[in-house]
Amino acid sequence: MNREKSQKLTRIGVFYDGNYFLHVSNYYNYVHSRQRRLSIAGLHAFIRQQVAKEESATTELCRITDAHYFRGRISAQDAAQRGNQLYYERVFDDILMSEGLVTHYFPIKSFHGKREEKNVDVYLALEAYDMAICGKMDVLVLIASDGDFVPLIRKLNAMGIRVMLLCWDFDFTNDEGQKVITRTSQGLLKEVTYPVKMHDLIESQNGSTDPVLVNLFVQEESNSGNKSVSQADEVHIGDVLSLKNGYGFISFPNNNLFFHYTDVVNVDFSDLLIGDTVEFTIETKYNGQDVAKSVKKIR
Repeated sequence: MNREKSQKLTRIGVFYDGNYFLHVSNYYNYVHSRQRRLSIAGLHAFIRQQVAKEESATTELCRITDAHYFRGRISAQDAAQRGNQLYYERVFDDILMSEGLVTHYFPIKSFHGKREEKNVDVYLALEAYDMAICGKMDVLVLIASDGDFVPLIRKLNAMGIRVMLLCWDFDFTNDEGQKVITRTSQGLLKEVTYPVKMHDLIESQNGSTDPVLVNLFVQEESNSGNKSVSQADEVHIGDVLSLKNGYGFISFPNNNLFFHYTDVVNVDFSDLLIGDTVEFTIETKYNGQDVAKSVKKIR
């Protein structure tokens, strides 16, 4: 027997581990066959629908009243040395602001020559707990995978606040031949009220025409604000450095360039060999990353 749908407004607070979200979005854009970034607008629409389903409420009465994005960020000086990095960070900020997210950036510092973000999880947990104490939400949606959030979830459970976790598990081999594995903490999955394994949902609904699922991914970059800059008039030459399942890398000064099999224009991707010389243009994505486009094998 179905429970009667609630007529009370359900207030949702969404909290992003920004580094994790970017990692997942990069996976779907550069490694996964979808070749699309996650859409924040689409994700929020999905969250409202999913919360309504779990809370036996209508989507209209499930509202995201607070959304926060936490991430470490390099200094302006370091970003300025990376071409258009500052510009593209501002573009992404515009996307976040357009969806009502409050950004929380913290300086990335160097430890023994390695840049690391510190205490971002702590700040996220403190902000979420403070909002819970003030009674500002009924359901907290956490986009993260780290077991360090378990103490926060236990505190929220004690306060009667339900927690939904959106998480992704996947693995792939990077251009250096290393296995990159992303897994969600089992302790975190056990503590939350509503665990949502997004990777399973996305794969099981492959080919679905449900607009909520389709719109989880950016459909047209020009319409979403995720604009890229193409340097179409400038042709470069380089050698194929590595080839993977559907993508590869081209040697290029300062930073090797990613390319997808759909960007190869005069031969089949399967005909390319490591060491082949190719010509290409460069496109800079909204996050500041340069990728190779219109890749042509030089015969």
